Amino acid sequence: MAQNLIDALSLGSIYALTALGIGMIFSVMRLVNFAQGNYIAFCAFALLVPAGEGISRPFIGLLPGWVLVPVVLAIGVLLAMASEILLFRHLRGAQPATMMIASFGLGSALQNLLLMMFGSRPIAINLWPSLTQPIMIGGLMVPRLQLVILAVTALALLALTLFLQRTRFGTAMRASSENFLMARMLGVPADRVILAAFGISGALAATASLLTLPQTGIADIRMGDGILLVAFVATVVGGLGSLTGAVVSAYLIGLVSVFLQIALPLAARPYRDAFVYAAVIAVLMLKPDGLFSAGSRSQRI
Repeated sequence: MAQNLIDALSLGSIYALTALGIGMIFSVMRLVNFAQGNYIAFCAFALLVPAGEGISRPFIGLLPGWVLVPVVLAIGVLLAMASEILLFRHLRGAQPATMMIASFGLGSALQNLLLMMFGSRPIAINLWPSLTQPIMIGGLMVPRLQLVILAVTALALLALTLFLQRTRFGTAMRASSENFLMARMLGVPADRVILAAFGISGALAATASLLTLPQTGIADIRMGDGILLVAFVATVVGGLGSLTGAVVSAYLIGLVSVFLQIALPLAARPYRDAFVYAAVIAVLMLKPDGLFSAGSRSQRI
């Protein structure tokens, strides 16, 4: 049971990081950025040299970890910020649905760019193989990677909490999430707040990518799609605009997924996700605005 709990928490951590990235942007722009999953894939392929189908040719993936991690984080941040500057900044007066469709277009463009450069087949990446080795903790054989995922996610959540609660710029971001127009009238720099939200979402996508790669061992142009879907569901269940709700819901979905895999009969396990989403529908029927609803919000931009 303890091992299953660790599995659930490590799975929920990946969902939580991605849900936070979605929530950060939604809180200040009313934009559900469906390109977040493509940021994850882009950061993974940044480790490789463009090559033929299925051929792994490491590029920055050969760098030592203390150099590789900040480089990939910087790639994620720059990619997300470029998305805001080149695309979403020009759509701020548009309806939320228009911006959402634009995010689909951006995601498709990034995916097709990776398709042209690397092909459609998954590419093997042997990133930090030592993390797959188990260690003994209290009689449990726990892979190092799961401990790293839990520790990194905890640090990321702590750092983001301290940033939002203890810094002047973080306070400006929280004020913007409550009432963007009022915050801007009071002197909050709109462009900087939105750009920072995108930068944080890009860093979270890069973190999720680096934590996923050692687990799967492959880079796939669609590797972020499944994570994005669950993370988006988590943000809705938690209450759109509530970062706390997004994180809690992501962990709840991770817990439900793992424990359903154990509890369901063998014949029903392939349909586990159907049971998970049935539970999600039940929650939304009882709490249509989410578990941690931030209340109705007016148009911000």
